[in-house]
Amino acid sequence: MRVFITGGTGLIGSAVVAELLAAGHTVTALARSDASAAKARDAGAGVLRGGLADLAVLRTGAEQADGVVHLAFSNDFSSPEALAQGIAEEGAALGALGDVLIGTGRPLVTVSGTPAAPGRPSTEDDPLPTVGPVAGRAVSVNRALDLAAHGVRSSAVRLPRTVHNRGEGGFAGLLTRIARRTGVAGYPGDGAQRWPAVHALDAAVLFRLALEEAPAGTSWHAVADEGDAVRDIAAVIGRRLGVPARQVPEEDFGALGPVFAADQPASAARTRTELGWKPVHPGLLADLENIRA
Repeated sequence: MRVFITGGTGLIGSAVVAELLAAGHTVTALARSDASAAKARDAGAGVLRGGLADLAVLRTGAEQADGVVHLAFSNDFSSPEALAQGIAEEGAALGALGDVLIGTGRPLVTVSGTPAAPGRPSTEDDPLPTVGPVAGRAVSVNRALDLAAHGVRSSAVRLPRTVHNRGEGGFAGLLTRIARRTGVAGYPGDGAQRWPAVHALDAAVLFRLALEEAPAGTSWHAVADEGDAVRDIAAVIGRRLGVPARQVPEEDFGALGPVFAADQPASAARTRTELGWKPVHPGLLADLENIRA
């Protein structure tokens, strides 16, 4: 299958590109910079130059492909305004990709987060939240899934709070960067809130399975660890960096404060059963032992 991928040179995207190539697919990656283009070529992928805001380029990539995987996001959480701009940019890009695929029967695999389900781990059947700081991403994903009624084999891989590899990535990675900057491995609330997690290499397998097999309009959970307590995550980060781990005000985390404070365990039981997905790589707490001071 000829696959066009956005976000193919990040921590998750690099793993997805490698997984797709190993399975015999050909991959063309969107690349905004010379460095990203070189990284994609070194991995064995073709390159289409452009950014997420270049809608004409995105349409060209989708037109030339047998399937599309969308992973790109601005990842600018510096302010509510920056986050909103990134969400709007992604929504427009996903809309452009989906429009090209209408009536073709081709797969479009997009990405979202696992939702919250009060009192229990969320499942693949739980809806994405349409209120809150990142609700706009859910709206875009739901629109993509609705394309199932218009001849697109659309699906969504829901990623947990932390997708990690060698101690880096996801919300745990953000906590690590904050700890390096402030000298404190901080967490909001009492730290009992749970974050699900998955190794990037395991998540990559699920993206491939969704591209190859997922029925139209379906959602899947890339969850290996159903929920690690944030205080346990911070404890490992603090020990590895040699800094104290303790509670800090939610406001210190800016736009992500409410998300960091939320208890959001998640299950992947249906994903494992129906797509045969079996995560095999280290869990989050073990992987965080790779952090270097």
